[in-house]
Order: sequence, then structure tokens, then C-alpha cells
Amino acid sequence: MFSVPSLSGDRPQQYRQLAGQARALLHGERDRIANAANLSALVYHALPRLNWVGFYFFDGTELVVGPFQGLPACVRIPLDKGVCGAAARTRQTQRVEDVHAFPGHIACDAASRSELVVPLVRDGGLVGVFDLDSPDPGRFDVIDQEGLEAIARIYVESLP
Repeated sequence: MFSVPSLSGDRPQQYRQLAGQARALLHGERDRIANAANLSALVYHALPRLNWVGFYFFDGTELVVGPFQGLPACVRIPLDKGVCGAAARTRQTQRVEDVHAFPGHIACDAASRSELVVPLVRDGGLVGVFDLDSPDPGRFDVIDQEGLEAIARIYVESLP
């Protein structure tokens, strides 16, 4: 049985603790679906003020929803649409303070106000994206971005 221990210290310390928990959780497991499912649950329950955490996988044409925590999501996202598409297309993390001001935003959950999407790239190829939504405008800052990019790297390193 795995439980999510509470995080302590300042926010960078909390992200280091979360990264350690992620490494322990994924250790020895190579299945991308199992690891995405467990990592989604870990982050969703460890961090405050989130309403969706999950993965979209690139199928060669578009992003397809993978394991997540939160309300049902958009199943397919073209690379030319939304925050997830922008992250996948540019292969750069997208940190959006107000999703309603983002051109082409896809409103899968009307309660989402801010979003952080980290592209998942392995050996130069796009694997997908790691997506986090919050009902709070401006929820994500540079500390969150750096911490969640580290979590995304741990996921990519777990892939066979």
C-alpha cells in the first residue's frame, strides 16, 4: 500500500521530496501506462489547488488522453490546438496564468483557470505531454515549472 506523505519545507524542498517519491514509485517499473497512472495520482494528491493532472500521449498525429486524475477529459488534441498542443508542437513547457486568454484554448473543464504543460521528449522524439490544471488563476510559477519538469524527466527516464 502506498500513501502520499505530506511535503514539508519551502516549495523547492517540497518538489525535491516529491521527486524522490516519484522515483521510488516508478523504480523498477517500465510500463508507461502504469507509471503515468501512478504519477498522476501522486502529483494530484500531493499538490494543492489542482483539478486535473494527467498525460496525453502522441500517436504520431495528435495527442490522445492517457492516465489522469480529475474530471473526464478531451480524448484527442491536435498539435495546433490548446495549451497541450502548443507544448507538444514547440517542445517547450507552457505555463499559462489565464487559460481563457490563451489563443485556441480547449476548455475540457470549464473550472480550469490556469495550466502548466510539460512536453515529454525522449531521444528527440515526442512521447506526449504532462498536463496540470488548476481552478485558480496564476496557480503555477517558475518554482512549480521547474519542479514539475523534474517530475516529467523522472517519468521519461522510466520508459524502456
